[in-house]
Amino acid sequence: MMQVHFNQPYMAGEEFQNIINGALSGQISGNGIFTKKCHEFFEHRYGIRKALLTTSCSDALEMAALLADIKSGDEVIVPSFTFVSTANAFVLRGAKIVFADVQEDTPIMDVDTLEPLITKKTRAIVVVHYAGMACDMDRIMALAEKHGLIVVEDAAHAVEATYKGQPLGTIGHFGSFSFHETKNVISGEGGMISVNDDRFVKRSEIIWEKGTNRVAFKRGQVDKYQWVDVGSSYLPSDIIAAVLFAQLTRIDTIQKMRLEVWKRYDQKLKPLQEEGKLQLPVIPEYASNNGHMFYIVTNSPEERDKLLFHLNINGVMAVIHYLPLHSSSYYEDKHDGRPLPNTDRFASCIIRLPFYNVLSEVQQDFVVEKLKAFF
Repeated sequence: MMQVHFNQPYMAGEEFQNIINGALSGQISGNGIFTKKCHEFFEHRYGIRKALLTTSCSDALEMAALLADIKSGDEVIVPSFTFVSTANAFVLRGAKIVFADVQEDTPIMDVDTLEPLITKKTRAIVVVHYAGMACDMDRIMALAEKHGLIVVEDAAHAVEATYKGQPLGTIGHFGSFSFHETKNVISGEGGMISVNDDRFVKRSEIIWEKGTNRVAFKRGQVDKYQWVDVGSSYLPSDIIAAVLFAQLTRIDTIQKMRLEVWKRYDQKLKPLQEEGKLQLPVIPEYASNNGHMFYIVTNSPEERDKLLFHLNINGVMAVIHYLPLHSSSYYEDKHDGRPLPNTDRFASCIIRLPFYNVLSEVQQDFVVEKLKAFF
């Protein structure tokens, strides 16, 4: 029986040669030649004020929390339907997380619910561009300006995705990206913070380098480097950057491959949606599609569990996605008790289908066949 894996990391072709070239350069620690190449790529392609690679998207979010000066007792608004790192980065600074619901038709933040959540203690709004689908950033930025808040974009899924033509991760004060092996461009593990406000650029380099002014020292701007602020070791090895840069040089090809996979799923599964068997992704009119993932939504949790079992035993390695953070064992007693019905529905009814660059038409046909057989 055919087995279709959930994910298959894609090697663009120059990864291993880049690693060798990096080693021959005499530096494989952080901020080497490939780290700089990656920074330049993102800053030039997307217009980011300051791009800094990190060891993960989680680290990028933690840097954003430090740069936003989040302190104990501050409140931070976060969607409940997201990965734990989105909230944890701010919990580590002592913040209280105020969870927001997602929209009824798509699992991105429901902006209509946000303003009533803002209090005198609110310091930041963290938006999550789920599956690379943009949140309504004009309205979110207007709310932030009205109330004097910082906006952090969790763009872990959103490389090459846009809002009204503007790259995601470049609109808020900070953006965070992931290059985990399940993402569009990968380095195994790895991430990046985008600093989009000039006020935070200088301090971002200090926090990135363990609270020292080492970056300025290496540029010859100071005569010695020393401890000048809080920080941590957020920069990754240049080996990770070498792998990532190989991916970035092929990003247009990678995106073409992924969008072809996404469109095939969408086309082949539309009849099931028209029959009311399942729901396909809805992309807001202001958003682009970056081909990050393909999910379906069942009509009930019971049906989701049966379908998932059916797919798995028939060789299709489909998976569920996020469990709601507001009802997690860690945060349930800290949540204010508000129901978040759309979050609960997506969490209990969503299935992510196998999705990767080289997923063949034969494999996709097999996945679709097993879905149709269930219904």
